[in-house]
Amino acid sequence: MLLTTNAIVLSKLKYRDNDLIIKCYTQKEGVVSYLLRGVLKSKKGSKVAYYQLLTQLQLETDFKPSRSLQYIKEVKINHLYSSLHTNVLKSAIVMFLAEVLSSSLQEEEQNDTLYNYLEATLQWLDVHDNFANFHLLFLLNLTKHLGFYPDVSKVDKAYFNLEAGKFQDEKESKYSISNENLTLLKELLGTTFDALENVKINAKQRQSFLNLILVYFELHLGSFKKPKSLQIFNEVFS
Repeated sequence: MLLTTNAIVLSKLKYRDNDLIIKCYTQKEGVVSYLLRGVLKSKKGSKVAYYQLLTQLQLETDFKPSRSLQYIKEVKINHLYSSLHTNVLKSAIVMFLAEVLSSSLQEEEQNDTLYNYLEATLQWLDVHDNFANFHLLFLLNLTKHLGFYPDVSKVDKAYFNLEAGKFQDEKESKYSISNENLTLLKELLGTTFDALENVKINAKQRQSFLNLILVYFELHLGSFKKPKSLQIFNEVFS
């Protein structure tokens, strides 16, 4: 059937000499992979730019649920970024978050709330200059949509148990955190993207908290793998 859907590019892989396989998070069908035949040939080369990581597209596809690789009939940019792929620091965030999302998002069904979250936050990043902590709040809020957002009913407690996903009085697990990371977690739980510039931390604290969030993802998503781009990402933001 012909299907028109908005989509966000999560990954791309060269296949044979002139083909690409791209994985997208689509608004109507969740995670979908597409085979783009001949897109790397020079006469079609201009279309390759459409498939940069986290680009927001509108796709018209010949969709068959039984097929593992779908085909795109028409593609156009749904939202044109002004800086996401040209600013070096933002490009590093894009590469890192695309890898996290590619590993985290597995569902093959419609989820408008999650799609709208991705769409809106990426557009926010594109137009703002104070974004050093963006990825921390992005990943923390992403857990709402993945089903393991921290239980904040006892947020005043002295520890947060990553494994249980809740605040506790005592250190009940090797995954219980306190001190700086706990303080930052509580601060981020109570903030918005527009107020992020008020969160004052240094590069070392930022890396420590990011590692904590990635452990949190590993504990709650069986398929999650720590991103290969993490080391490069940390070097860029050190």
